[in-house]
Order: sequence, then C-alpha cells, then structure tokens
Amino acid sequence: MTQRRFLQLDVFADRPGAGNPLAVVVDADGLDTTAMQAFANWTNLSETIFLLPPGDGADYRVRIFTPRQELPFAGHPSVGAAWAAIESGRVDAGRTSIVQDCAAGQLPVEVGADRAIRLRAPSAQRIEPPAGWQARLDAALPGVARGHITPALWDNGPRWWLAELADETTVRGLQPDSAAITALTGDAAVGLAVFARADAGTGYDIVVRAFCPADGIPEDPVTGSANAAIGAALAEAARLPGNGRYVASQGREVGRDGRVEVQVGTDREVWIGGRVQAVVRGTVTW
Repeated sequence: MTQRRFLQLDVFADRPGAGNPLAVVVDADGLDTTAMQAFANWTNLSETIFLLPPGDGADYRVRIFTPRQELPFAGHPSVGAAWAAIESGRVDAGRTSIVQDCAAGQLPVEVGADRAIRLRAPSAQRIEPPAGWQARLDAALPGVARGHITPALWDNGPRWWLAELADETTVRGLQPDSAAITALTGDAAVGLAVFARADAGTGYDIVVRAFCPADGIPEDPVTGSANAAIGAALAEAARLPGNGRYVASQGREVGRDGRVEVQVGTDREVWIGGRVQAVVRGTVTW
C-alpha cells in the first residue's frame, strides 16, 4: 500500500497546543473523494486537507474535509495548506507570494519572512436566510444580550450565521445549546459564530466563538472562514476596529487559545493570517 507524507499542524498558533489542529496528507495523488472523506472522519479533527498538483496558474491544489463533508474554502486549512506546501517542497522556500487552488477558486497567499501566512478569503456576501430563522436564532441564543449588528447569514464559501453579542464577557460565558444551534444551521450553514469587541488592554480586538454541531464539531477552536465573514460584516456596518487591521481571539474556551490576524481593505477584500506550528511529521497508509 502507498505511504504518504503526513503532517499535523496547529494553525493560528504561537506555540504547539494552541490554535486549531489540522491534518495534512501531503501526497494525496490517487486518493478519491470517498477515501479522503473516510480519512477525514478517521482523524476526527475539525478539518483534514489533501495536497494535490495545481491547476493552471496556481502553485498547489487543496481539498478540505470536515469529518462529514467537503468544504469549498476554510480559513485554518488554507493557511495550513500554504505552510505545508512550502514545508514539503511543493512550493519553493523563499517565495513570498503564491496562489492556492481550491474549490472556491484561486486565492492569493502572502508569506512572511518568518513563514507567517496570510491569504485573501473569498468575497463574503450576506444572503437571504430560510423562513422561520428568527425563532430558531432566538432559541439558539435565548436571552443573550446582542450587539449593534443585526444577526445575518453570510456566505464566503461555507455559510455562517453571524451574531454580534454585547461584550466579551457575554461571548466567553455563552453556554451553547447544540440541538438549538443544529436546528438553526440545518442545511443552510456550517455553523453559528458569535463575536464582540474585546475588553480594553487584552492585546486583541475581537473575541470570537464558532459552533458547528451539525458537522460533528460542537465548538471549533479557531475558524478562519468565520473570522473573514465577521470582517466583512464589520466593514458593512462601519464598525471595523484598528482602521481595518485587527486581531481576533478564539479558542480559549476549548483550551486552544489562538490568534487570527484580519485585514479588510478599502475594497472590502478580507485577508486572514497567522502562525503555524508543526506538531507531527510522519507517514500515513490509507
């Protein structure tokens, strides 16, 4: 049977054990969709990625799977994919600009001198929610103090319900009702993300939590696509902190405190980035 190079990374992490874990099959050539989905289910991580030869105009191609489905785009898998493509030699070291090919399209990636990664997320659009959404949202956030921005359904590849809460204490103290969140998201969204302005002096600007129980992920540690959608929602509401460049904190409640660097341009393009830590290097037979 074929042995393939394998990595397990912590993404949006300043140290191993922080951020969001990601499984990476470096040499995924020859694996079909069924095999990829089965392996992603086996790893039981929020996402597993498979690196493949690129299409025209890109440097590598990536397929992204949760334990239950394939995603067109996700943030921490995309940041991790760029890092892994360089680490594995699929992309030459020393490159500062590369292009990722994924189901959501070709996305530009920038590589810092210390291999910090940032990439441009697909454009996020607010979309019409299904009928009866208000009652389901109220059931998912019963009696929870809300912020200034009206909750809405956003699409930047995956779809996210976004809800601004009153403050950091409200976000961090939220006790999620998985059944109610599953009823809210259904087939319409991958999950519910809540956010608020951070308390003063914390070293970050926004606090975020994301819940995906319908996808087998009660709480996702650090979620790049949700943070990118939140950046778009903040821009639309003219409530961006830091002149459009800010840091989000996510994952503390599940012991994976991570940091996402977000930049929203004047054209409302959203870039997300952070650091990556390699925790496991080896091979896998599947």
